[in-house]
Amino acid sequence: MRQPYELSIAARYLRTSGGQSFISFISAVSMVGIGLAVAVLIVVLSVMNGFEHELQQRILGMVSDATISGYEEPLGDWRAMRARALEQPDIRAVAPFVEGQALAVAGEQLGGVTVRGVDPELEREVSNIGAITREGDLRALVGGGYKIVIGKSLADALGVKLGDQVVLVLAEAYLTPAGLVPRKRAFTVAGVFEAGMYEYDRGLVFVAFDDAARLFHTGGRATGLRLDVNDRYDAREVADRTGRMFARELDKQFYVADWTRQHYTYFRSIQLQKGILFVILSLVIAVAAFNIVSTLMMVVRDKRGDIAILRSFGTPPRSVLAIFASQGTFIGLAGTLLGIALALLVSWQLGNIVALLQGLLGVQLLSADVYFLSDLPTQLRPSEVAEIAALALGLAVLATLYPAFSASRQPPAEALRYE
Repeated sequence: MRQPYELSIAARYLRTSGGQSFISFISAVSMVGIGLAVAVLIVVLSVMNGFEHELQQRILGMVSDATISGYEEPLGDWRAMRARALEQPDIRAVAPFVEGQALAVAGEQLGGVTVRGVDPELEREVSNIGAITREGDLRALVGGGYKIVIGKSLADALGVKLGDQVVLVLAEAYLTPAGLVPRKRAFTVAGVFEAGMYEYDRGLVFVAFDDAARLFHTGGRATGLRLDVNDRYDAREVADRTGRMFARELDKQFYVADWTRQHYTYFRSIQLQKGILFVILSLVIAVAAFNIVSTLMMVVRDKRGDIAILRSFGTPPRSVLAIFASQGTFIGLAGTLLGIALALLVSWQLGNIVALLQGLLGVQLLSADVYFLSDLPTQLRPSEVAEIAALALGLAVLATLYPAFSASRQPPAEALRYE
């Protein structure tokens, strides 16, 4: 197929031949520079996307889409409220809970925990606790049995396993002849779950609803209701509407929360970091792209004779401009495609790369108690890859303008004088 001669000349200038090998080497360096910059930006954003996705999935698997809690006191007739909430078309499931703070003690080991009293069957409808229970069974939590299901990190910290005793100590005390004695109760470990998020694996335990009600003296009343809605992104609107309905019908105040408000700081910080990293790494792409300027200026200087001959044959300035603009665009396009291919490969194998580095260096690069997750997830989004590719190509084209205009303005006679 025939192609414009400007493209043919531009492609020829990119190939290595004789004394132009150094210029071709510089062109290759510019391609690699753009490719590495593009790959770094794509990989970093894919890691941030994966972290955000995993954090969202693991948080929502444990906290439910929305909650409605009693204001300064437990809910009254939570069964009637649950039935009323289920009449709403946007709500799929509702589960009661009793929640409070305690100190978990096993031997000489201890740790602060959030105690959540649940009905095992109803809780499975609003969370994934059943799916992530690695040992034992959540159904073992029956009223009066004083069984407990704890996170794997907490089990390791306390040094307990199935069948062992864990004592929950509350920040309340009662008066005895011996003085003030803290309220406490021994529970038998009936299950161990692993959410994959340190905050829950280390700081959340489940007990039976009736046992928690007796432990926290709620008189059988629920602290609140956990809602599972059809569209989790409508959770705030659904929770607010349900809370207003209860307030109007029962003439009481309720505390309404949803996952977007409870964990707003997590997701907001991720979005802020993504924005900052995108700007910083875009500057790296800009630096790599503007290496094309120096490359093309060297080519223009080296090809002054060729430019003069073309101009003397009647080649218009715009064709000379197109030759060198095409050459720079080829470099930018090749570098961008190289970067995308490298980013796809690294993102695909990133977990293995991190594991290899941890094994070679003998250190844990991702500490779950710091980063919430123990692995490094990735999630490539085509829209972001397209944006980065467009940015790299745009900067590469922009970098070609000055050298190309410089070449198109060279006087043919002046150039031939020194040939």
